Amino acid sequence: MASFVTEVLAHSGRLEKEDLGTRISRLTRRVEEIKGEVCSMISKKYSEFLPSMQTAQDLISQVDKLSEDIDLLKSRIESEVRRDLHVSTGEFTDLKQQLERDSVVLSLLKQLQEFSTAIEEYNCALTEKKYVTGAQRLEEAQKCLKLLKSRKCFDLKILKSLSMELTIQKQNILYHLGEEWQKLIVWKFPPSKDTSSLESYLQTELHLYTEQSQKEEKAPMPPISSVLLAFSVLGELRSKLKSFGQMLLKYILRPLASCPSLHAVIENQPDIVIIRFESIMTNLEYPSPSEVFTKIRLVLEVLQKQLLDLPLDTDLENEKTSTVPLAEMLGDMIWEDLSECLIKNCLVYSIPTNSSKLQQYEEIIQSTEEFENALKEMRFLKGDITDLLKYARNINSHFANKKCQDVIVAARNLMTSEIHNTVKIIPDSKINVPELPTPDKDNKLEIQKVSKTQYNEMVDLEPENTLDQHSFSLPTCRISESVKKLMELAYQTLLEATTSSDQCAVQLFYSVRNIFHLFHDVVPTYHKENLQKLPQLAAIHHNNCMYIAHHLLTLGHQFRLRLAPILCDGTATFVDLVPGFRRLGTECFLAQMRAQKGELLERLSSARNFSNMDDEENYSAASKAVRQVLHQLKRLGTVWQDVLPVNIYCKAMGTLLNTAISEIIGKITALEDISTEDGDRLYSLCKTVMDEGPQVFAPLSEESKNKKYQEEVPVYVPKWMPFKELMMMLQASLQEIGDRWADGKGPLAAAFSSSEVKALIRALFQNTERRAAALAKIK
Repeated sequence: MASFVTEVLAHSGRLEKEDLGTRISRLTRRVEEIKGEVCSMISKKYSEFLPSMQTAQDLISQVDKLSEDIDLLKSRIESEVRRDLHVSTGEFTDLKQQLERDSVVLSLLKQLQEFSTAIEEYNCALTEKKYVTGAQRLEEAQKCLKLLKSRKCFDLKILKSLSMELTIQKQNILYHLGEEWQKLIVWKFPPSKDTSSLESYLQTELHLYTEQSQKEEKAPMPPISSVLLAFSVLGELRSKLKSFGQMLLKYILRPLASCPSLHAVIENQPDIVIIRFESIMTNLEYPSPSEVFTKIRLVLEVLQKQLLDLPLDTDLENEKTSTVPLAEMLGDMIWEDLSECLIKNCLVYSIPTNSSKLQQYEEIIQSTEEFENALKEMRFLKGDITDLLKYARNINSHFANKKCQDVIVAARNLMTSEIHNTVKIIPDSKINVPELPTPDKDNKLEIQKVSKTQYNEMVDLEPENTLDQHSFSLPTCRISESVKKLMELAYQTLLEATTSSDQCAVQLFYSVRNIFHLFHDVVPTYHKENLQKLPQLAAIHHNNCMYIAHHLLTLGHQFRLRLAPILCDGTATFVDLVPGFRRLGTECFLAQMRAQKGELLERLSSARNFSNMDDEENYSAASKAVRQVLHQLKRLGTVWQDVLPVNIYCKAMGTLLNTAISEIIGKITALEDISTEDGDRLYSLCKTVMDEGPQVFAPLSEESKNKKYQEEVPVYVPKWMPFKELMMMLQASLQEIGDRWADGKGPLAAAFSSSEVKALIRALFQNTERRAAALAKIK
């Protein structure tokens, strides 16, 4: 009976379904058991580090058997579901979902198995120094771990242990690769810390090992290729090349670009290539661009052959290893710094300083193009035009910029040089520059010629009395030698602008204007202390400013028709700068005059108001004050002699002497009582000033020529005649004073007011009828 029921159930498929459910449940329990054992084994291996090789093998075989059972059950379930879908769809779906969950767990276990296998194979490859294989196995383990992390149902502690293990092993292989790299690429540096001197450069070497050692003879690839490819697989090739490129730039390429005497030497030995330096004596201050390009090409060609052109395996799954050549990768990393270095240390100094040499610069442009083409052939550069070639081709702009910079630097150096080194300027003095070229014939010049011809055919209207040829010349004086050179620099720069391109001409023209703006700002500030303390320097600075202003009046006009057309429309002028320079010189000299005037008044303040001259102490103080004033004026006359123009000299000395005399006159006329002895001593002091005062007028070094100006003292000293009249009153009688007054028409009346004369009479004479009569006449 039981067998009959079984047959019936078997025919209906119910027994088969119950049998499948039983087997799936058994498989689920078995999967969970194996999962627990695998997790335990992984934990022991990567967390507790216990040896478990045999257990791992047993688990692998068990996992394989379970996989076969699951596949068999899958096929049977699918066949049963198709046959009896209308009867038991729900039952079979539940069974299949449970089986799929078990399949997911089992796939994770397979990933763990693959991870463990990859790590084991990596360890074997690392032991055998098969770095590429080891790197690939690590990448496979990385993929397995990534897949495991994507399944959130897995134990996090195990994943953390696996991640740590992978990180440790990756750092381990990178350490070994770094060791191998240091053996294959060897830098040798001098013992001293200073790496920027020529001696240190000569002791720097780069060794490239080209043959593998005996221990690595069985390696499938040359050592350098193997190491580079392993770095590439691990994603560390770019950082390693960048580090190498920076050292190459610092210790090899930059020294070659900056030291003209330094040359690269390549030594080829059986298993090594050595790059080192040698020094060859040269008179060049800066390296020639073509020579630098040749030296750098030599080094890069060696690197291209020995390091950057090595074959990389293109069959690897990691496509990054073959998409970008090593040379191009290194070029992308260092070309920007290298081109900047070549520009700053080489091309900048090759820019000509004269427009006549611009044509010769074509050779440098050609050598730059050849250099870049060679680098492109080595795949060091891409096909685009680089900044280096753009810089070389833009020579006109660079020439103008450099010329302007050199002009400004030279001008500033002249402005900060000593002022007291002077040269004598006479009306016939000229700037030492070549004659200006004849301007091109244009309509304006034709019109000028026609009008001139017509004018000459007319009646000669030239007056009989003509101006002296030096009427508009600068008077004889001394100016700083640096200012004369500064003016010559301005003329030379404008002359250079007449033969330059329009862009360059405009820049040079405004550089000349900048020179004068710079003078206006730099000189008064840089020499401020000396200009305040030293009267001679103040006078020289005054002359300097007037000399510059004098030339600025006609400077633009001289070059107006020879500059670029854009500057010929009235913009090429310097006349607007003239008032500023005149004011600059005048203010400086007037400040010095005020300082000297203050000193004179301070010395006279110690004369005790010229009162009570019968007291020897008072007389001595007054006499000393007068002597000091005269000494100061004579000293000024000496330091300004042959420096200031004669007319400025006489006006300046006359103003200062007039200040002293005015002070003396004011002090004496303010006295209320002057005894006979006081009068005699005051007369004696005034006689000293009258006798020695004219001697301060010595504008010329030849004494005989100064007599003319000493006789013209009243012209420059307004108070000279009143001073004479004061001396007369100190010695005159009442009758003589009355005669000099002459009813307000005499010389005394021209010198003093009636109240001043009356005050002096009251101070000089006692109160008598004769004094009263004399006072009555003074109206």
